[in-house]
Amino acid sequence: MSATPSIPSVKSYLLGLQDSICAALAAEDGAATFRTDEWTRPQGGGGRTRLLAEGAVFEKAGVAFSHVTGDKLPPSATAHRPELAGRSWEALGVSLVIHPRNPRVPTSHANVRFFCAGPDTATPVWWFGGGFDLTPYYGQVEDCVHWHRVARDAVAPFGADLYPRFKKYCDEYFFLKHRGEPRGIGGLFFDDFNELGFEQSFALLRAVGDAYIPAYRPIVARRKAEAYTDRERQFQLLRRGRYAEFNLVWDRGTLFGLQSGGRTESILMSLPPLVRWDYGFQPEPGTPEAQLTEVFLKPRDWAAG
Repeated sequence: MSATPSIPSVKSYLLGLQDSICAALAAEDGAATFRTDEWTRPQGGGGRTRLLAEGAVFEKAGVAFSHVTGDKLPPSATAHRPELAGRSWEALGVSLVIHPRNPRVPTSHANVRFFCAGPDTATPVWWFGGGFDLTPYYGQVEDCVHWHRVARDAVAPFGADLYPRFKKYCDEYFFLKHRGEPRGIGGLFFDDFNELGFEQSFALLRAVGDAYIPAYRPIVARRKAEAYTDRERQFQLLRRGRYAEFNLVWDRGTLFGLQSGGRTESILMSLPPLVRWDYGFQPEPGTPEAQLTEVFLKPRDWAAG
């Protein structure tokens, strides 16, 4: 088992993952394709952002690859690891957010990433991170169970403790502290992961990345043609506001990207195309809108069925 990280191997996998995810999503949409925006970063590195807009199924779908470098870590990266302050660094990742048109189709997010501090030293410090989470507007038990079972099965070969551990971290991380509510029904999330050595930790990352489409696409296929009302559309736009709040206030990836001089357009690609905020909105008791927070946004063992 190699202890030395191979950045070219990680980069090759991530570029291929971006290709395969975009191909699957475009096929599911059936009407729109991804446009590609390749960019370079003056401070070092660059990326390839792909965006599908105004499709038949997806109102906005962004899948971004980045490989950026720097000579000094930003505060967001050293807040919990002060010993890394002053080190050079490299960060690679694929990050995506899918905003469907139909409120019956959940929004989904995924990212897989690799970080290395001091890549040019004899003792680099490296780790993997990532995961995927689901944000329904009108919850369906069948969808939630499927999503979590794919997540559970993806990491099962690497240890029986990983799914409950990563699920708990996901529930805790994607939480709007200022509102006291989860962003969605969770999934998997992990960070600072290197405990299996490079080869097996990298294999875990690939298992999570490769599981995203099997987790999400069947849900989209089931729900994309369901009828919906304008009331449901307006509720979707209101809940998208919660999504925007999390990404702008709490998301560490957003902070890292902005603090490290990243490309703003790609960093904020995750924001929905349309959103609304209604002052003091409370869903009427007993409605499907109330059921979202009363039932589906309560942490539970979805994989158990």
